[in-house]
Amino acid sequence: MDVSFLGGPHPQRGVGVVAPFDFALDRELWRWVPDDVSLHLTRTPFVPVEVSLHLARLVSEHETLADAVRALHAVAPEVVAYACTSGSFVGGLAGERAMCEAMTRAGALPSLTTSGALLSALEELGARRIALVTPYTVSVTRSLEEYLAEAGITVTERAFMGLTRHIWKVPYREVADMARRAARGAADALFVSCTNLPTYDVIPQLEAELRIPVISANQVTMWAALRQLGTRAVGPYQRLIDQAARRGPVLPEEQEGWA
Repeated sequence: MDVSFLGGPHPQRGVGVVAPFDFALDRELWRWVPDDVSLHLTRTPFVPVEVSLHLARLVSEHETLADAVRALHAVAPEVVAYACTSGSFVGGLAGERAMCEAMTRAGALPSLTTSGALLSALEELGARRIALVTPYTVSVTRSLEEYLAEAGITVTERAFMGLTRHIWKVPYREVADMARRAARGAADALFVSCTNLPTYDVIPQLEAELRIPVISANQVTMWAALRQLGTRAVGPYQRLIDQAARRGPVLPEEQEGWA
């Protein structure tokens, strides 16, 4: 069969992704990515430590990140993203900047982290007071709050689960329940932390219900990486990536054919 008429494959632009060894949501990241962009993922080496501040420091050591970026260099991505929230906020603002610099030196290309992308997303949305949802223990959650405070962001309320493993198994129902508890205060937006916590399908539902922007770790990571390429993340009714959604939810009586 002659398939030369197809003319493909089409050229692909690449985003390199460095993830912790226990990251289990590769498919979720892909859901934000347009068809002309490929993700190239690599993982940090396994360490026998539960989710904690200690683990966050281990998986974000500069040499570990540099090795991962050098491995990705072979497939020539245009940008590299470190997809780990705790690993990128554990050292504060200065630590996050140093991580980006270490990755950039290793690969000679733009680099970003989930926690850096979070601050960019909050700036994009004009949010200074946020509700916070995490699967973490109290100490890891407190470290995230300290990072946000350093950036001038106030946490109005928080809900956390105290998990130290298997975070990717948390169902949407539990994420939504935590979001509702955290959003009781007056917040400009709600952030769901941890790249290992599933969030893609719950974001539109929560935005419609809570009437504030809802952002998540994986969402802001992909949004920032794709913006670096000059393109946009894709996804239904998510205010961060859809300008039309920022005008507010469509109420039932406003829908076409509503009676």
